[in-house]
Amino acid sequence: MDRSLLSLRATLVFLLAALAGAVAGVLTTFAGEGLARSVLYGLAVVALGVPFFNRLIAVDAGGEQPVRDRAESEVRHG
Repeated sequence: MDRSLLSLRATLVFLLAALAGAVAGVLTTFAGEGLARSVLYGLAVVALGVPFFNRLIAVDAGGEQPVRDRAESEVRHG
């Protein structure tokens, strides 16, 4: 099997979201909350981090252009 299960961009998005969730969970634990609340806060940050990092990281060269770039190219090409 030659192709990977996830693209590099998707892997980076999930990795950054997981790291943000882990940091949030650890900081919540250090703040004195219980383990269960820390895990829930960490999972919530992961759930919010995936769409955030998905929008933050640019689309691959073969993917769709961002809306702003499409509008600029339509103006140039008529």
